[in-house]
Amino acid sequence: MGRIFFCGDTHGRFEHVIAAVIEHQPAALVFVGDLQPPRPLEEVLQPILDRTSIWWIPGNHDTDSDADYDKLFGSALADRNLHGRVVEVAGVRLAGLGGISRGQVWMPPEPARYISASAFSAQCGKGNLWRGGLPRKHRSSIFPDDYAHLADQRADMLVTHEAPSCHPHGFAAIDELARSLGVQTAFHGHHHDQPDYTDERECLGFEALSVGFCGIRDQVGEIVFRLET
Repeated sequence: MGRIFFCGDTHGRFEHVIAAVIEHQPAALVFVGDLQPPRPLEEVLQPILDRTSIWWIPGNHDTDSDADYDKLFGSALADRNLHGRVVEVAGVRLAGLGGISRGQVWMPPEPARYISASAFSAQCGKGNLWRGGLPRKHRSSIFPDDYAHLADQRADMLVTHEAPSCHPHGFAAIDELARSLGVQTAFHGHHHDQPDYTDERECLGFEALSVGFCGIRDQVGEIVFRLET
């Protein structure tokens, strides 16, 4: 197994990621959402494209505008989106769940209002469709059918944008997903902080790790980079 770097919400800042890859030469790089690259992702990461394997999940801000969406989902690295699937990355079976829970769709533990993206699109009104399909904002919403499809699989690690329940704004649904997958470790972004969840491991049944704003952790949780504030 090679070293894997998990990169916290960059919001358009990638210099530290490029520097870390050049210095440490990890086997893979996984962004935990809210990338918002200022140019197409492959252009921003061009200095390290041949140095590491790059993967990502979307965050809520990656659908804020047409430009945010296109520079990520329309990039040459669009096929590296881990959302809703399990992929072997650097010898690790890695599961990904991007986006966030939204009350218009599903806010656990409340019942889902819509099971799938197609069900939402069929009911949201023609004027609300974007590019002939799901409204842009909801392309970073978690739909129950994506969650259920992922929960039926097995993985070693889970990467999500939303946090598990050990975070004050986290969700027990993320805990349940991690346990269903059988993962040992789960990484998340979204909240920009980096709490210590060490005391929660026994009750969770897995190790939870927050990557933090512009942070970088490796696959065992070691902090590779932390933004000085």
